[in-house]
Amino acid sequence: MPEKDRATAGEWVFAAIKLLVGGALFWGVTGWISVDQEILSGWVGMVGLILMLHFGAFHLLSCAWRSVGIDARPLMNRPLASVSVGEFWGRRWNTAFRDFTHRFLFRPLNSWLGSRRAIIAGFLFSGIIHDLVISFPAGGGYGWPTLFFGTQAAAIFAERSRAGRAIGLGRGWRGWLFTMLILALPVYGLFHPPFVMNIIVPFMRALGAR
Repeated sequence: MPEKDRATAGEWVFAAIKLLVGGALFWGVTGWISVDQEILSGWVGMVGLILMLHFGAFHLLSCAWRSVGIDARPLMNRPLASVSVGEFWGRRWNTAFRDFTHRFLFRPLNSWLGSRRAIIAGFLFSGIIHDLVISFPAGGGYGWPTLFFGTQAAAIFAERSRAGRAIGLGRGWRGWLFTMLILALPVYGLFHPPFVMNIIVPFMRALGAR
C-alpha cells in the first residue's frame, strides 16, 4: 500500500487516547453518577464503550494492519466532520457496515428501484437490524430504532431538495449543524430506555463499572 496511507505516529497516539478516554468514561465517570440516575449512567457508559471499541481499539487495529502493508481503513472516518446526513452515513460512520449494505443492498436496489427507493430500503433495513439487536433483547422499545433510521432517510431527502439546497443544507456550517441535530435529537429512540436499563446497565455492572 502507498506510504501515505500507513498509520503515522500521531494517528497511533490519537487512537490510543480515544481508547483511554472511553475507558475513563466507562469505568471512571459512571462511578461518580448517582445510583438513581441509571439512564444517565448507561448513556455515559455507552459513549465510553463506543469510544473504546469503535473509535479506539478498532482504530488501533487498523493502524496495526496498515503498518504491515494491509489496506484496512479505520471503521470511523471522522464522523463529526460531516456536513450532511448523507456524508455521515455514506462515508464516515461504520464504514464496514456501509460498504456491506452499499454493495449487497443499495447498488442492486438502485438499479431496480431507483436511488430514492433504494435509500428508503437501505435505512429501513438498518432500522430493522437495529430493532432486532437492540429492542428484542431488551424486551421493549420496539420500532423506535426503525423510526430513528426513517428520520435519517427523510433528512437526506430534505437536504437534497431544492429548498434544502437553497438554505445551505449539505454544506458549510448550516449543513453541519443540521446533521448534528438530526443525529442527536432522535438518538434517544435508537438507544431507548429499555435497552439502557435492561442491557447496558447490567453489562456495566458485570464489568465492574457500576
